[in-house]
Amino acid sequence: MSSDSSSNSESFGEPVAELGVAGVYGRAFWLCYAGNLLLVSANAMTFRFADLVRFLGGTETTTGEIVQVGMLGALVSRIFLGRALDRYGTRVVWCLSTLMFFSGCIIFALCRDVSWIIFVGRVAFAAGVAGTSTAAILHVQNMVPRVRRTEVIGNFGSSGFIGMVLGSQLGDLVFRFTAEDHLRFYILFGLTALLAVSHGTLAMIVTRGNNHVRPGETPWPHRLVVRYWPGPIVAVALMMGVSFTVTTVFLSRMTAERGLGGIGTFFLGYCFSAFIFRVASSTWAAKLGRHRLLLVGLAGHATGHLMLSQVTSQWQLVIPALTCGFGHALLFPSVVSLGTETFPREYRGTGTTIILGFTEVGVAVSAPVLGWIIDSCRASGFVDPFAAMYYASASSACCVAAFYAWSTRRSIDELLVPSKPVLSDRDESGSDEDSWRATRRLHQDGPC
Repeated sequence: MSSDSSSNSESFGEPVAELGVAGVYGRAFWLCYAGNLLLVSANAMTFRFADLVRFLGGTETTTGEIVQVGMLGALVSRIFLGRALDRYGTRVVWCLSTLMFFSGCIIFALCRDVSWIIFVGRVAFAAGVAGTSTAAILHVQNMVPRVRRTEVIGNFGSSGFIGMVLGSQLGDLVFRFTAEDHLRFYILFGLTALLAVSHGTLAMIVTRGNNHVRPGETPWPHRLVVRYWPGPIVAVALMMGVSFTVTTVFLSRMTAERGLGGIGTFFLGYCFSAFIFRVASSTWAAKLGRHRLLLVGLAGHATGHLMLSQVTSQWQLVIPALTCGFGHALLFPSVVSLGTETFPREYRGTGTTIILGFTEVGVAVSAPVLGWIIDSCRASGFVDPFAAMYYASASSACCVAAFYAWSTRRSIDELLVPSKPVLSDRDESGSDEDSWRATRRLHQDGPC
């Protein structure tokens, strides 16, 4: 690593090893927490997007195609997003991404039919979600030492579960008290845009006065991916994208077709479970290892999807919701932590962008496929075309779990190695880090 990179890494470093609870969970953390709650609330209201497409004359396949184009647009934006975060810092990227999210919501509200305009709105919306979430996670994890990163990402993410409950319930209220006309979607996406403005205001406050130190070199993401490839965790990130598609895109259509009365009950149980287990499991990574947590999380998703295939009344949504929420609670912080671990701090903006980008690849690939499964089964006369979709997603989770377990069978989670020094993120060429890596190799070379 060049001297420029080393000096930049040093400029980031702080004596964070001494941080206690008050130091980590201070004003900045709670402002980020509130901002994320508002953002996820807004995003959860858009879980009714499939209903908008259906109202405008589209099908499940159409919805999948629009979501796919949006995710592809978000992925293209990530080519520049990581580099922009490394070069300009979180404040600029965060605010611009919020503006894109806001613009997408306004476009949804104004759409009169399924045309190229709704595709443009979905691209702006998806790119905005990608940028705001990445900037927020990067800002939070840069405030804490490496050994507490998984814990803090997990606790920060618990705000998302509260937001998911609020947003999905608010969306159900809008649908319950409005007629089936375009005014319903004016209100729905107008409220979403208002929440986006509130989120952007908090983002400006929390990043005010930040002094970003630009690294001496800001390579394009494809070079960093090759240099710091995250490994088999990529497969888990892809599977998370599949699970997001199942719950945030097609669940509302399933509840409507089965006459279950909305998605609020599911997301209430989902978020209650995810919040409880996210907080309870904040120290499990250091005790059990992140690899085990990932396998248990994948099992939770697979089980929940299988349960959803058999739901026939609203109260039956509760058990699969609790199971899926449990899986999400364990997966997300470990995926982000492991996925960015190979990247040095000066390129962590790109690292965070890349690993979250793989979840969007999962959405982009799975959305049209799952929509096609639903429409094909319906055309073939299946009594319940959504059951086949859930069988497909559950099978995918099982396959990914088997692949990950095999790929990491000889891996030792560095959080379980007691000799790892508790240091701030400095240049990894330091002698303490070399000593720890040597100890880790001894663990790996021993009997498995």
